Amino acid sequence: MSEPLQILVPLINPNEPEALLAELRVREGDKVTAGQVLASFETTKSTYELTAERDGFILNLRFKAGDTLRSGERLCYLADSIGQPLPHETAKPAADRLPRQEELPQGLRITQPALALAKTNQVDLEDLPRGVLVTEEMVRKMRPIPVEDVDPSALIIYGGGGHAKSLIDLIRLLGQYRIHGILDDGIAAGTRILGIEVLGGAELLLGLRRQGLGKAVNAVGGIGSIVPRLAVYEKLAAAGFECLTVVHPRAFVEPNARIAEGCQVFFNAYVGSEVEVGFGSIINTAAVISHDCRLGKTVNVSPGAMLAGAVTLGDRALIGMGATINLGVTIGAGARVGNSAVVKADVPENGIVRAGATWPAD
Repeated sequence: MSEPLQILVPLINPNEPEALLAELRVREGDKVTAGQVLASFETTKSTYELTAERDGFILNLRFKAGDTLRSGERLCYLADSIGQPLPHETAKPAADRLPRQEELPQGLRITQPALALAKTNQVDLEDLPRGVLVTEEMVRKMRPIPVEDVDPSALIIYGGGGHAKSLIDLIRLLGQYRIHGILDDGIAAGTRILGIEVLGGAELLLGLRRQGLGKAVNAVGGIGSIVPRLAVYEKLAAAGFECLTVVHPRAFVEPNARIAEGCQVFFNAYVGSEVEVGFGSIINTAAVISHDCRLGKTVNVSPGAMLAGAVTLGDRALIGMGATINLGVTIGAGARVGNSAVVKADVPENGIVRAGATWPAD
């Protein structure tokens, strides 16, 4: 049996030894797998997802979401069993105080997304509370995002890869919107993609919002990792953008299906009776979502995948090309089903079904 592994608060920004525990995704005694996200942290400049280094059980969980923690503090232990003895705690030297942020009012500590939202919403920074790390949720409660000045005919596309090309063609076919430009943090400004110019990266969002642009489409597919796609949604929300739902005219969506904001439904896809699709999900070309299915947030159903009736997909689940999910099966949050796999039974959260495999194995 290996020694219990200390899970420490990471140093996200060398200039900020403290971070907000924005989300805690585990509880005391939970069993986790290597690579599973345990918690997400925010500083004034960055966000970070902390993952498990190995399989194990969460023990001696010391904090809760909303706490401000110092880098190097122990969040919990990762042990081989629930009953495994833990080492005695040793004291750690206190981290240095946060440096004063010269551009902010004295004593104000605020995350970068929250600061961006405050500027967009014209919130007076002097009105924000002291003594806590101010988050987006706090700012959002102070004043709603202004939308009355949005140009209803214009949108931006965030992301410039292959998924963006499919969306450009889809939006042009719909004929409802004018594509103002593309934002991408890794493609040089001035590059043209299917005739649409890349304007720059996330640093332009607030300026575009002030110009009256308020509609966007997330063109980061998230096949390799869902994290970049989720980060785009956070950036768009912080700047006050609405994520549009786009449905290809050659897709068929039953009239009693419910599709949330930010979803994308592509050519020849079918969405059946009483289906519910959560925020930001992708239903790709020729995918079949049969009656009574429930899809969580930011799900990605790849081309040709087939979901039988009453299938449930948890948030962030990925279903590969040509995969088949049997009647009534539940795919857990964050799970990945490989191309051409056949799934006959429930898949746990963050589970992996290999390409071409049958789950469970015969």
